[in-house]
Amino acid sequence: MAELLQSLVTGLTLGAMYAMVGVGFVLIYNVTGIINFAQGEYLMLGAMTAVTLVAAGVGLPLAFLAAVGVAAAVGGVVERVAIRPARGASIETLILITIGVSITLNGVALLVWGVNPRRYGPFTAGPPVELAGAALSRQSVWVFAFTALVAGALWWFLERTTSGKAMRACAMNPEAAMLQGISSSRMSLYAFLLATGIAGATGMVLVPITSASYNMGLPLALRGFTAAVIGGLVSPLGAIAGGLLLGVAEASAARFVSSGLKDAIAFAVLFAVLVLRPQGLLRLRLASRV
Repeated sequence: MAELLQSLVTGLTLGAMYAMVGVGFVLIYNVTGIINFAQGEYLMLGAMTAVTLVAAGVGLPLAFLAAVGVAAAVGGVVERVAIRPARGASIETLILITIGVSITLNGVALLVWGVNPRRYGPFTAGPPVELAGAALSRQSVWVFAFTALVAGALWWFLERTTSGKAMRACAMNPEAAMLQGISSSRMSLYAFLLATGIAGATGMVLVPITSASYNMGLPLALRGFTAAVIGGLVSPLGAIAGGLLLGVAEASAARFVSSGLKDAIAFAVLFAVLVLRPQGLLRLRLASRV
């Protein structure tokens, strides 16, 4: 029983990471129709920015703000410089642009930070928390709290703010939204800023668990995309649920079958969902469509 619970705790921690990346995919896709395959690189930028600043003696709160700011700023520049001028192009072309952005950011990170992984300690020092024989690291508690906070903040933003309602309108019916005076270009920028800012914050929270490296973005992007696909690419809540399911599946396969299967699970789940149920396993909605 303890072993099963430990697998569940580990899986939920992994899944919370994947969920936050998946949320970014959903936000950008619903507003712009683009699958942003550079999403994992913004997480990497946030992680590398934070670990650099912490190593220089900057406190965690300021490092957190810097991680969010750097990732969101780069995301905003990419949207204005690379995505917006090509909005009339086909979806395939726009996806290729995001892949090119991913390769570029990865290469820049390699030049700036090198190949060695970096990390800092957990936000709260101390031994793991014991749960019925399972060990829950203190950083995992921070991960869960961060995921819950993001989910709540997104619900509030999309349901209670004018900008959030405008983003939902663009997601549901872009033409009708434009007739109501909502700028699709501005909403696209907001979606990129929000999605990449969340990714940067996620990277900062994950460093004590996974370490930070220039090539950490792609594996997490794959898993985040899988989480979003499981959720049907229609709501952040679906992506969060999909990420948690994927994390538990990975951890269970690694613990009870073979650790070598861990990296193959995301590919297998993604393939199975796209072939058997392309609309997604879950169709949960947080606020209308977004």
